[in-house]
Amino acid sequence: MKKYTARTLTNSLAAFLIIGYLLTDIVRANDLPVVNLGFTTFYDGTPLPGGPGWMLSTYYSNYQGRKITDNHGDKVPLPKSTTNIDSSVFQLIYQNGEGKGKNWGLNFILPVVTKAHVNDGLNNAVLDAREGVGDANVGVFLQFDPVMGKDGPLFAQRFEADVLVPIGRYDKDAAINPGSNFWSFNPYWAATLWATPKTTFSWRLHYLWNGKNDDPSPAFYGVDARNMQAGQAVHLNFEALHALTPQFQVGINGYWLKQFTDTQVNGHDVEGRREKVFAIGPGALYRFSKKDVLVANYFFETETENRPEGNRLILNWLHQF
Repeated sequence: MKKYTARTLTNSLAAFLIIGYLLTDIVRANDLPVVNLGFTTFYDGTPLPGGPGWMLSTYYSNYQGRKITDNHGDKVPLPKSTTNIDSSVFQLIYQNGEGKGKNWGLNFILPVVTKAHVNDGLNNAVLDAREGVGDANVGVFLQFDPVMGKDGPLFAQRFEADVLVPIGRYDKDAAINPGSNFWSFNPYWAATLWATPKTTFSWRLHYLWNGKNDDPSPAFYGVDARNMQAGQAVHLNFEALHALTPQFQVGINGYWLKQFTDTQVNGHDVEGRREKVFAIGPGALYRFSKKDVLVANYFFETETENRPEGNRLILNWLHQF
């Protein structure tokens, strides 16, 4: 019988969660840019299981938004804003293998919005959406080798510096866009802790700083707005996973975001626009082979302020070359 160890789980499953600034909302209808809320998941912070080289990861996301919330978390009566958004994300990763104890790597991510349907209750007089390519994410990371125990790894971690490059489609007259029209800096720390050989806890903690948008929406920021700078924020992904078999594993995923400085318009703070969201839901993972893994996660958003609130399905397939 094959020995069932934490090393087995890492080698067979860690790849799918690798690096990633992967995008959740995909399109934006608020001040903050699209950030990684729930896309990276189990075994985060672990190295590529097949060793150094290249990896391709693809994602499908469906977001069903049911309302927009105000500064107190209450539903805004108008616009109505029910949304149905489909998107795909393509991620390419390279990890070097020449270091001892740690290795550097590169990460590139490109999202594409394939469907963006919005119903604002007013024949889309207030809210309309754009489809197309989103902003690219480019990152450089430092991956540490796992701390090992007698049955396999005990702890693994990674540090990455990510830059959001504003190449995505943006129209200031549209309320919902794939692109943000400003640069962002979004570094993170990701780690996985093995509580037992079959049970892990993972997290990814981000800091977010945003540059200026010199062509802001007059509908969102006023006709006199010359520029807008979204406030700073922190956001966290967290996960718990238990392996029923080496191939099939189940767990819980969640994410949390909190904006802690005010958005600025024309260089002045604007109160009452800070964003917040919390989400949690079930997840599962199936390993077809060492190089092919499928992950499915579903999230229920709550405790939301100044942003859309809804449910999200994310499917992730990862293939290592």
